[in-house]
Amino acid sequence: MRLIRNPIPWPNGAKCACCLTFDMDADSLIHVEYPNDGHRRVSAISMLRYGPTVAVPRIVETYRRLGIRQTFFVPAWCIEQYPLAVEAILEGGHELAHHSYIHENPLEQTKDDEAHWLDVGIEIILKVSGKRPRGWRAPLYNFSDHSLDLLLERGFAYDASLMGDDIPYVLESRATGGRLVEVPSHWGLDDWPQYVQSFDLHYMMPIRAPSQGFEVYRQEFAAAVRYGGLWVPVVHPFATGRLARWHVFAEFLETIVARGDVWFAPMEEIAAHVQGLVAAGRYAPRIEKLPQHERPVGRALPRRGGRA
Repeated sequence: MRLIRNPIPWPNGAKCACCLTFDMDADSLIHVEYPNDGHRRVSAISMLRYGPTVAVPRIVETYRRLGIRQTFFVPAWCIEQYPLAVEAILEGGHELAHHSYIHENPLEQTKDDEAHWLDVGIEIILKVSGKRPRGWRAPLYNFSDHSLDLLLERGFAYDASLMGDDIPYVLESRATGGRLVEVPSHWGLDDWPQYVQSFDLHYMMPIRAPSQGFEVYRQEFAAAVRYGGLWVPVVHPFATGRLARWHVFAEFLETIVARGDVWFAPMEEIAAHVQGLVAAGRYAPRIEKLPQHERPVGRALPRRGGRA
């Protein structure tokens, strides 16, 4: 049975590509949600600060022991607030990718504002890492109708915000014809539905035992290996990095790294692999043109279940 119609040949015959992506949002989530009194929400801040102060060193040490490098998406404000966590990420050889300035929502911004905060983040990442970011993930996956062209103008190689396939595909600008690689994931691989409960963040999911919450990742990995797909969990240090949850995750990582037939790599290397195959004429990716067609001018859209 072949469920992926156009599988990508992964390096050295690997059965799938893996990148466990951590979004180190820390307490940016509180301050952007409550700009006037976020500092008063001490309990919520402590929960989120657990990510950079306790979980990230733990995660980086696990990666060191397993000999793998992965990708961390970090808002630039968090880079400034938590330099020791960022230092640990960079010393481990991991990719530091762009994830906004303070987790602001691109869908609520003008094009100029989105461009401004994208540039601010680039400069901060360049300052701490010595190189410009190659990849971007929109906060809460909120990729706007301007995002692609803004990323292309700034030389990004890939995006990791969309959910349109099981393997990397190509985004093409309708305006310029420019292209970049989309390295997709989806909500089934996100840890918020599994583990996050917070009155302050308006997200109240039933708390699952670590092994129960992890089962979705196990099944997604099994399908990726069987069909040559992509395994990209979208997880957060304050949630998945908690002691019992990371214990379960780390044990699983040990088993799949030991297999020797899956490819763990930072996202920038996965995107570069796809670009290299395309340039060599060895692979023809699916191409999606953005932005989508605009709403017809002067015409009301039909209401759900009724006429326009």
